[in-house]
Amino acid sequence: MKKAAVMLSLALASSALAAPSGEITVWSWDAAAKALESTIPSFNKKYPNVKVKVVDLGNQNVYDRGLAGCAAGGVDLPDVYTIENNEAEVFWARFPDCFTDLNPLGADKLSKSFPAFKWTELSVGNKRFAMPWDSGPVVVFYRTDLYKQAGIDPKKIVTWDDFIAAGKKLNAKFGNKVKIGTISNGQDDEWFRMLANQNGCFYFNNAANAVTVNQPGCVTALDTIKKLYDAKVVATGDWGGQITNFKAGTVASALYGAWYEGTIRTNAANQKGKWGVYPMPAAKKGGPRAANLGGSALAIPSASKNKEAAWAFVQHALATPEGQIAMLKSQGLVPSLLAATKDPYINQGQAYWSNQKIWKTILDTLGDVPQARGTQYFQDARQIMTVVQADFISGRYKSAKEALDDAAKKISAATGLPVGK
Repeated sequence: MKKAAVMLSLALASSALAAPSGEITVWSWDAAAKALESTIPSFNKKYPNVKVKVVDLGNQNVYDRGLAGCAAGGVDLPDVYTIENNEAEVFWARFPDCFTDLNPLGADKLSKSFPAFKWTELSVGNKRFAMPWDSGPVVVFYRTDLYKQAGIDPKKIVTWDDFIAAGKKLNAKFGNKVKIGTISNGQDDEWFRMLANQNGCFYFNNAANAVTVNQPGCVTALDTIKKLYDAKVVATGDWGGQITNFKAGTVASALYGAWYEGTIRTNAANQKGKWGVYPMPAAKKGGPRAANLGGSALAIPSASKNKEAAWAFVQHALATPEGQIAMLKSQGLVPSLLAATKDPYINQGQAYWSNQKIWKTILDTLGDVPQARGTQYFQDARQIMTVVQADFISGRYKSAKEALDDAAKKISAATGLPVGK
């Protein structure tokens, strides 16, 4: 009888694992929330007894309520929590017990299904606290008509010097009224982060134990931004200003993570057929033409009362081509799952983008993106670097190295981490 009881218990446990049920709540925001909702129909074909409720709380509110919930021991947290990669380590460092280690659920078996750089900020030791979701491989979005009028062939833009030369052609053709891009100088340092990542440099090293913002790759990145300003080929604008610029046609390009595709397409619907994409320029010929900006992940709070259903949803949305392609089609969220890059949809021309196979162009760079570590001090470093970059552009520092040495000292003072050798 005891043997029969044990066998029955195992059978029931197996059945429960194979067929989760009940209700789960997912916290997310804006396009990310809509994207997750787009995966529910196919998820429910597999798991008809699980009800998924996606709650759009807004980006900042998700972050703030997540911190508050973790501080309160998991009170009122959802079953699935959306977290931005560059903010993830704030949670792991402050609240190491707030989220579930996903390895025992099966994340360890999926590790090679994603690019290595996507796991960097989601793992602590031998634990994985979140699953990679979307990524932000950096590319140049460009107005095909404006480039053509200025005699610019995007295929010949290989280096940043080529990019500057193209910007000068735009200036000449349009009387300095159309710039080649917009930089958030003074509002953000996103261009610096993209170019630094491309050059294998970031605020911190990948061990998260030293400040490395003054290393050679970062110096090259900051020097490049200064060259763009000195050549008078870029405009300056915050997030809203950049959108205003491309809508008005006063800039002919936008350098951003690939998720910006949806921003352009939805804000400038009347420009359909006038845009294309090409890989970001390199620091020098033969150099890497890949970087990452942005991207999110899904985590399961330890307080979740239905981890089986939560994991089933996370796995379906993020670890299947079906889930990832549904979100790409729905909201333009770029897959991190390597298998999704082989989906037939990736090789389809996109009408808005002059029928170019933009997703192939974008995703072909995914495997070349260098790893970067935001650490729990990402926002501290970002605020310091934003000011230092603006001061360097305005002439306060004699060189990029001097500017970044100062940034390194300030970041070190703010974080307690030493400046790397």
